[in-house]
Amino acid sequence: MASLYKKPITITDPKTGLPIKSKSKKWWGRYRTADDSEKRVPLASDKTAAQAMLNELVKQVEREKAGLVDPTEKQQQRLLKLHLNDFEIYLATKGDTNDYINTTCQRISATIKASKFHRINDISASRVLEYLAELRACGKSVTSSNHYLRAIKMFTRWLVKDRRAKEDRLAHLSRMNQEVDKRRVRRPLSHEEFVRLLAAAEAGKPIQNVSGADRAVLYIVGAYTGYRRKEIASVTAHSFDFKSQPPTLTVAAGYSKHRRTDVIPLRQDFAERIQTWLKCKSTNEPLFDIADKRTAEMIAQDLETARHQWIEEAKQDPNETVRRKQSSFLSYTDEQGRYADFHALRKTFITNLTRSGTAPKTAQLLARHSDINLTMNTYTSLSVQDQAFAVEALPPLPLNKKQTPASIDKPSHISDPNAHKKVPTMVPSSAENGAHHPASHVSQTIPHCTQRRSKSSGQIAKSFEETEVDCVN
Repeated sequence: MASLYKKPITITDPKTGLPIKSKSKKWWGRYRTADDSEKRVPLASDKTAAQAMLNELVKQVEREKAGLVDPTEKQQQRLLKLHLNDFEIYLATKGDTNDYINTTCQRISATIKASKFHRINDISASRVLEYLAELRACGKSVTSSNHYLRAIKMFTRWLVKDRRAKEDRLAHLSRMNQEVDKRRVRRPLSHEEFVRLLAAAEAGKPIQNVSGADRAVLYIVGAYTGYRRKEIASVTAHSFDFKSQPPTLTVAAGYSKHRRTDVIPLRQDFAERIQTWLKCKSTNEPLFDIADKRTAEMIAQDLETARHQWIEEAKQDPNETVRRKQSSFLSYTDEQGRYADFHALRKTFITNLTRSGTAPKTAQLLARHSDINLTMNTYTSLSVQDQAFAVEALPPLPLNKKQTPASIDKPSHISDPNAHKKVPTMVPSSAENGAHHPASHVSQTIPHCTQRRSKSSGQIAKSFEETEVDCVN
């Protein structure tokens, strides 16, 4: 049976300062819940009002016992900020990184506050769209707007799954096409650009307390493994396994973007270069102190140095000097507005995989992408020359009765008689020891290949050798 009562309390007598027993001003209610446990709640100072409130509680218990109560009814009365606190705990127990949790919850909180949502029933798709439009009007890109939409939709889906809301009020909202408003498109570095970048870094002064030699190895790791900045920042000497065949570099799941242990095979010359570099490094500490560094500014300075050196090489030829100054070769931003920042090394890695003839599925695995469209469309950038190589690799045209092999004209863009037989190299050879290895079985698509090695001139030849591969039928 439910009942009302005044709760016994102890107060201090203002005259004597002694504790005296009294009763609460409010009436309290005692009743049993649907699971037959006793519950006591404060009600009201007025007994009639308190009795009405207690009767309503008893009525809700009876409806709950009869299965007539909506399980989301109580949750809908809670403030959204309390639900967001629970959602943050959910993300943490799911194993997401602190950076991801903080960024996601910040976007959700900003959307809730700007849209003036207080409880679940306040959530409105139209008001969310208005807020996203305001973000874009204030200079945010479509990509950023999509990130905010993705975060708030993740939250509303969780409310339904956790039986806190009857329906997902934002389920029908879709992201905008971010291709029409890309703010930061990256470009892959060409072979010669990468070689010159490494030479400039090796000979350069420390930038952000990172030596030139360390920067050169840092760029090599980025361009030969495709690892991201934070992943590379976690690498120690123990991350490398030089005894396995092939040698590998492992990034622990705690530092990987998709929360899985990543193992990337290494080229043999790359492994030898790293082993030499590791001789003066600690085995337990991270090898690259870049966790809080601005790596984009770092590579921008090395590119600027390399470009200045490249232009200076032509100072004896005024026309060539003008041409080089007008070119975007080694520029941090090219004529199309594409950036060659640190993350562009990842795009260089994936693009070179495609240029080498790597199967799309293999490129996707090495890129560690869940969607092959991301690998092929976003992280692969092929030029017209790359397309020309592919076209020239097609079988020759069938001869008709009036033609002989000698009568077939060569394409106008092929000046070298063997140019159409050249296979683009996958990545520049990086080892100072001059190690050269044949392409993997994935890249060996044309038989009877021979290698012809020629050293570059000047300072670059000290660290790198260029290999030209000709294929003879």
